[in-house]
Amino acid sequence: MDAVKFGVFDHLDASGQPLGEFYEHRLQLIEAYERIGIHCYHTAEHHATPLGMCPSPSVLHSAIAQRTKKILFGPLVYTLALYHPLRLAEEICMLDHLSGGRFQLGVGRGISPFELGYYGVDAAKSQAMYHEAYSVVMQAFSSEELTHEGPYFTFRNVPVMMHPLQKPHPPLWYGVGNVEGVAWCVQNRVNAVVNGPLKRVREITDRYRSEWAGAGHPADTLPLVGTTRHVVIAETDAEAMKIARRAYARWYASFMFLWKKHNSAPQFAAFPEDFDAVFKAGLAAVGSPATVRKLLESEIGQSGVNYMLCRFAFGDLTLRESMRSVDLFAKEVLPHLANRPKEPA
Repeated sequence: MDAVKFGVFDHLDASGQPLGEFYEHRLQLIEAYERIGIHCYHTAEHHATPLGMCPSPSVLHSAIAQRTKKILFGPLVYTLALYHPLRLAEEICMLDHLSGGRFQLGVGRGISPFELGYYGVDAAKSQAMYHEAYSVVMQAFSSEELTHEGPYFTFRNVPVMMHPLQKPHPPLWYGVGNVEGVAWCVQNRVNAVVNGPLKRVREITDRYRSEWAGAGHPADTLPLVGTTRHVVIAETDAEAMKIARRAYARWYASFMFLWKKHNSAPQFAAFPEDFDAVFKAGLAAVGSPATVRKLLESEIGQSGVNYMLCRFAFGDLTLRESMRSVDLFAKEVLPHLANRPKEPA
């Protein structure tokens, strides 16, 4: 099996806890992720939905920068159509320096037309807005003075007073939904994450490797290309499944909240309502440490990923339940699966 790294992806979906307690428990988990050697902690951005209690990723990431010393972290992704790019570029620079160069920059347009609409953004224009905002942010990172004129943003001779600690900018991350999105990732050396069933993940990892080689890059400099899985580990398979079914039901209700409110459904939803169907489809790794180890080993081998993102906290999982999964993962799963590769170029 190729060398693989492990990360964590977190929607920070509502658990029913008071928010202050919810955030403190997440920060304690992130400290635990750092202790066990997790490569990077990634957060989603959502608005006006219980799917995301982190609508301002920069705020949480500022706290992470102070509570940790080694783990990488960042949004997966900033919904760029909702941001003023000059302000965002400044926040990214602050976070990169506050963390000593650990910040990771995920970019995208956002998947929910309803969330965009609540902010007055026409979903039909969001792709163009995202591309222009991205261009402005990148320009700000390398300029002493910013001048830009486009359909959505105009700047004239704006002094740029700060730049990222990492040069030329923090590592880039992108959520890839189909093989057509791979070319941009290869061209810009972007780390990619795929949500979805094994067949789709394999199509994208194969295309990434093919285009990476076609561009003349050595195989051992391939960026991280990964996927996400819900993970619950307990002493027995039965106990883990019981916990996972309960927590997933709440997570799924949050996942579908806005779609049901608008009598609609997500076009590319990969998650069935029934958790047993999720497990059967390979979208979750649940069970005893031995079971989870076998499941993840199989997933990694069949999908072709070199990065596996675990969701250790979702739905109404308690801190104790999530922490037990993390502890068992560290002691009885990770040592068998993680061969530490050199950092990607």
